[in-house]
Amino acid sequence: MTSAFTRPATDVLESAVSKVKRHVLPLFLIMFIANYVDRVNIGFVNQHMETDLGIGAAAFGLGSGLFFIGYALFEVPSNVLMQKYGARIWLTRIMGTWGLVAAAMAFVWNDTSFYVLRFLLGVAEAGFFPGVVFYFTQWLPQKERGKAVAVFLAGSALASVLSGPITGGLLSIRGFGLQGWQWMFLIEGGFSILLCGVTWVLLKSHIRDASWLTESEKNALETSIAAEQAEREALGGAHVPTLKLLKDPQIILFCLLYFAIQLTIYAATFWLPTIIRKMGGLTDFQVGLFNAVPWLIAMIAMYCFAVLSAKWRFQQAWLAAALIIAACGLFASTSGNPVFSFVAICFSAIGFKAAASLFWPIPQGYLDARVAAAVIALINSIGNLGGFFAPAAFGYLQQHTGSISGGLYGLAVASLLAAAAGFLTRNRRVSHAMPVQTVHGKAH
Repeated sequence: MTSAFTRPATDVLESAVSKVKRHVLPLFLIMFIANYVDRVNIGFVNQHMETDLGIGAAAFGLGSGLFFIGYALFEVPSNVLMQKYGARIWLTRIMGTWGLVAAAMAFVWNDTSFYVLRFLLGVAEAGFFPGVVFYFTQWLPQKERGKAVAVFLAGSALASVLSGPITGGLLSIRGFGLQGWQWMFLIEGGFSILLCGVTWVLLKSHIRDASWLTESEKNALETSIAAEQAEREALGGAHVPTLKLLKDPQIILFCLLYFAIQLTIYAATFWLPTIIRKMGGLTDFQVGLFNAVPWLIAMIAMYCFAVLSAKWRFQQAWLAAALIIAACGLFASTSGNPVFSFVAICFSAIGFKAAASLFWPIPQGYLDARVAAAVIALINSIGNLGGFFAPAAFGYLQQHTGSISGGLYGLAVASLLAAAAGFLTRNRRVSHAMPVQTVHGKAH
């Protein structure tokens, strides 16, 4: 029988990639589900907090969005620290602090405490998503990263599917002088805290630390990733300093494009339960069940788009198609009929959730690996500011006009503009014929 040390190099690399996916992706998927639930569960308690604490629609929208200010301010520093301390320490730290703050949301008492804790939750979570994306650049060859990111991002759709029924059920809990929304924050935040121990045991910072890889598999992964980086540097010329890279028009375009995508995602995330309640006569649990429908559809669509874009490679075109679908659904959702509006939101979710996963392989292929962590964090932090503007604007419109139709029209236009802008992006192609052999010191 052929051993791992004598198998062809491509077989060893494929075996290593398969093991990485089996060991790392399930853990990251669970972490992302916990992360996303703690971030967006606020959307289910809008009316409860208004009734119990007097927090109105405008204050709710502002507080929901303040999360992203804290997130943006601390995103880049958090990822720089992850490079210093390693993924195991830093991602576990992120989980622990966000879990504590999420649980503390159970004890807000007015607008100000709500604003402070939402801001601190953003600070605590800063660095998680780009940290995981950067982790993939250190563990997987280029051609595998898009698939890994798609699976990882499916966690947000899966979290949205699960969070509706779970959160709706938790809102019915009463006891020890606490309301259902308080129990919801305590239980969901507490789960993230418990997950820290699992993360600490299972997560490894470097390929060399993975006891579940053979020596030949470790060598194959390290050689493949190093060779891709060397080729990227050769195609891009001399190493570009980080500050100069941040002035690159492509980086600015990536930031604006991701901003438009996130603008739509978080407007729908935070205000979808309110739209559903307009159908009338629904319990919290039923609202949660209806809330799961668009995200379930989106999760299937994300997988289909990932398969199609892998088969017919033109990432920018697929991204544009997804954004056009989102725009059409958003225009249709301005209908005065709440049931038709809900159906239209389901359609738009196909587009804006697929767009989020289709976007990341483009900047990943463009960036020098030595600055990838900081630049991915920059793109993510600026893009996620859409999560501040959308909820805040929708809350203002809801309180002062009684309708969010104007906001939906604005989101549709933003999606169309982003679809056009997507064709202006570019990424440096990297050959995937690995491992690289050398003849007279030159790569072939």
